[in-house]
Amino acid sequence: MTNLPFFEIKQTSESKARAGLITTDHGTIETPIFMPVGTVASVKTVHQRELKEDIKAQIILGNTYHLYLRPKMDVMQQAGGLHRFMNWDRPILTDSGGYQVFSLSDTRKMSEEGVKFKSHIDGSLHFISPEKSMEIQRQIGADIFMAFDECTPYPCEYNQAKASMEMTHRWLKRCIDWCNENPEIYSHKQRLFPIVQGSTYSDLRKRSAEFIAEQNAEGNAIGGLSVGEPEEEMYRITNEVTDILPKEKPRYLMGVGTPWNILESIGLGVDMMDCVMPTRNARNGMIFTWKGVVNLKNEKWKNDFSPLDEFGTSFVDHEYSKAYVRHLFVAKEYLGKQIASIHNLAFYLDLVRTARKHIMEGDFYQWKDSVLPILRQRL
Repeated sequence: MTNLPFFEIKQTSESKARAGLITTDHGTIETPIFMPVGTVASVKTVHQRELKEDIKAQIILGNTYHLYLRPKMDVMQQAGGLHRFMNWDRPILTDSGGYQVFSLSDTRKMSEEGVKFKSHIDGSLHFISPEKSMEIQRQIGADIFMAFDECTPYPCEYNQAKASMEMTHRWLKRCIDWCNENPEIYSHKQRLFPIVQGSTYSDLRKRSAEFIAEQNAEGNAIGGLSVGEPEEEMYRITNEVTDILPKEKPRYLMGVGTPWNILESIGLGVDMMDCVMPTRNARNGMIFTWKGVVNLKNEKWKNDFSPLDEFGTSFVDHEYSKAYVRHLFVAKEYLGKQIASIHNLAFYLDLVRTARKHIMEGDFYQWKDSVLPILRQRL
């Protein structure tokens, strides 16, 4: 196990944006960072070799709920954990499974003890408590893993948000107690991140952020955003929470988002982000570029033989034209989804690398404000 500090801030900007380093036993992560989502031990349509060599992903996500149901934990432990199972030797983060369980509103029953739910695969009954979530994530073996929480929907009544936040806090204490009593089962360190909740209510978010900060975890997350609320609300809450969470700990904004969401969040003091958007949109023919958003299925690209993205860093950006990739989508060839997914993930990683560069150079906010209108435009 490494003896280096888990998180170091290398440079701060004139406001809240910062560039840092997260060091795990599976490698170092340069922040701010975007983390591709590998729900079931696979980033959809993308090979691990492409994730490393072309996309340059430094850390990926796995999903506790999905991995628990399939391939199940006996297989995971026999494989030696998720890193060995999927042949990925860089850092991994797992969510707690809470978001997926709570999204099964018609097939789950929640109590103080935990959540009983039906598998979306075969209808079998299962129960996940805070302790069970910790046990599963120990068996998966992620470098960073999340406390079991309840994610409220948007909109959400105040009393519902308050009760949910308070239960999330009680569950966090149970997660911490379980982890203190049950050491790692593989040869690397795992780090638990608590999650701030409280919907869009400033007083609840403040209480939750203060409670989370008091737990003195090695990093902290902000959950329950990017669930349908207006962007301005997401930015307002993020700004309020990052004012409270410890500056010397990494901050993870869960489930965000568009390229402009990412840059704005970095400007508010966020270090880590993830989202299914780049791969999900790619599979539907939408790519993000340094010139704006492109819907490759549109007729206008039929005879456009220019590169996919002339400013892109991926090999697919320069080896394939818009016309060709559009043809693949029209012909329903899977290669189109693969090319678009590689492009979008490479673009997202290039975006945060470039943001880091401007933080280090001291002109992040000027650069952000100049590039945002371009990134948002539809081509």
